[in-house]
Parts: sequence; C-alpha cells; structure tokens
Amino acid sequence: MTAGPVVHEEEEPMIEERRERADAARNRRAILRATEDLLARHRPEQISMEQVAAAAGVGKGTVFHRFGSRMGLMVALMQERAYALEEAVASAPPPLGPGAPPEERLMAFLDAIVDVVGRNKGLLAALGHAATAAPRPEWKKQGEHRSEGGDHAPGSRDDHPVYRFWHGHTSALIAARRPDLDGELLAHILLGSLHSEPVLRLLERGEATRLAASLRVMAAGMLAAPASTPD
Repeated sequence: MTAGPVVHEEEEPMIEERRERADAARNRRAILRATEDLLARHRPEQISMEQVAAAAGVGKGTVFHRFGSRMGLMVALMQERAYALEEAVASAPPPLGPGAPPEERLMAFLDAIVDVVGRNKGLLAALGHAATAAPRPEWKKQGEHRSEGGDHAPGSRDDHPVYRFWHGHTSALIAARRPDLDGELLAHILLGSLHSEPVLRLLERGEATRLAASLRVMAAGMLAAPASTPD
C-alpha cells in the first residue's frame, strides 16, 4: 500500500490557513449569490441579513463578519457585478469590448448596465444611499478634492467609483462619436434615469428589456448626425 504524503508540523498551519481562505471565498460567493437571488424578488430594504444567511447556508454572524451591515452587503454585491462589467469593457469581444464603433459600444454598454441593474433591483438606489450616508474622509470635508469633469458633492453618488466608471465610459463613447456635444452632461442624463422611482418599478415588473430598448432610443437620438444646414 502506498503511503500518503507526509505533512510536516510546520506545514500544517499553512495548510489550515489555505483551507480557511478557501472556505471564506466560498462563503463570500454563496452570500453574494443568495443576495442577488433575493434581489430578483425584493428591494434591498426588504431583505434581512437573516434571510441572506439562510439562503446562503451560513450563519448570520458570518454575513455580518464579512460585510458589516446590510448596506455593506448591497454595496459589495454592486461593486462585484459592476467591476466584472468594467473588466468586460476592457477585454471582452466587441461590441462591449474594444474594436467596435463608439455607437455600437455604447448600445452594448447600456444593455449590460440594464442587465446588472435588472438582476439586482434597487441596488443603484441603495448605492446612492450608501454614498450619501457614509462618513466622509477628512480631506473631503475640507473641500480639498476636485474630481475630473467638475465638482461633486463629497459622498455623492457621482463620487462613487462604480458610477464614475459608468459615467466616464458613457461620456467618452458619446464624445468619440459626437465631439460637438456635451458628453459629460448627456451621460449623466442617460444614467440618471436608472435611479428614478418609475424605472425601479419597471424593473420590479421584469421589464428590463423595455428599459434597455428605450435607453437605446435615447442614445441613438443623441448620437445621430446633426442635420445639415443650407449655405
């Protein structure tokens, strides 16, 4: 009979540490997946940490230990999904990734945002609340921060990295197609519609496809070539 691998005493703590990290990563994935499943049927404020823990098959203390609060959990989920979208924009095949004309990339990006928001109903609203409720760093309180593209109220949704990326990419694509337009403001208008109560109700009814189609119409109108004027 072949003997198993010999584990020296000094290696045991390292093996145990790796096992704990693997368990923690598995729990995190399970918690975020359970939260996303619950968000398909409920708004963030209707979901308790107890519900998330039960759906994920972990203890309530594990959820609190990993995310601190319900709002911390919601923001972590939003960031996870939003950063996955950021990676796709950088490396996915066109039209979402590089290589397609700006208008095609914008349409694909808006579709992808609606997909994220549609699967996590109300998360943008929760994200905005988290940003405005979060304690502000001292350097922001003193007014020493000025973000690119203009001033933002410290702690505002516009100052959150998820929104900054979405807005920056949207405005850049608008500018690439129509440099004569105010891409920065138009991007705010497009994305701002996702935070409205009527749109949240639309998503709750499962009408994400309708929302994506309407955003495409708005974006197409923005990017359409200006009518020629007679000499």
